[in-house]
Amino acid sequence: MNSHPPLPELQGKILLANPILREGTFHKSVILLAEHSQSEGAFGLVLNQPSGQNVGDLLKDPRFFDLQTVPVHFGGPVSREHLTFAAFWVREGRFDYAVRISAEEAMAYVNHPRTLVRAFIGYSGWSAEQLEGEIDQESWTILSADQKLLDLSHNASMWKQLMTEISPFHQILANAPEEIMAN
Repeated sequence: MNSHPPLPELQGKILLANPILREGTFHKSVILLAEHSQSEGAFGLVLNQPSGQNVGDLLKDPRFFDLQTVPVHFGGPVSREHLTFAAFWVREGRFDYAVRISAEEAMAYVNHPRTLVRAFIGYSGWSAEQLEGEIDQESWTILSADQKLLDLSHNASMWKQLMTEISPFHQILANAPEEIMAN
């Protein structure tokens, strides 16, 4: 029996961490929710936490030369010992993506126009109904993923930029000091 009402389709959406998530991996995170099922759980990648490394720092094999400058991000707290790739693109005005792809598959995307390739250490995962509970607690704001993801900086500024575009209320939240009670 589901304890949460069915949510609209979440796969392919963006999860923006609400300010109540003040600590840890998800503080001010922007997550592409790549897979979602209320009965199976969810899989996503944090888009705005660069590791400071490029693929060339981690993969020395000359076969992956075309990937050497691809930035590596922290995708989430699960399986941080694994490196995986994702590609995001716009074709004929439509945003799409491929996640959990290998380095070999990523090489097929790396030189395509309007395509962004990223490497990820780890991922974000939720068990069945866990994400629904977090949404009920208003931990996340849900946005549509679209082609503007290709144009934004995939760093800490991404969260603030997306928050300020939602509403005047979210703009206030995005510009609030970290320790609001200290003012």
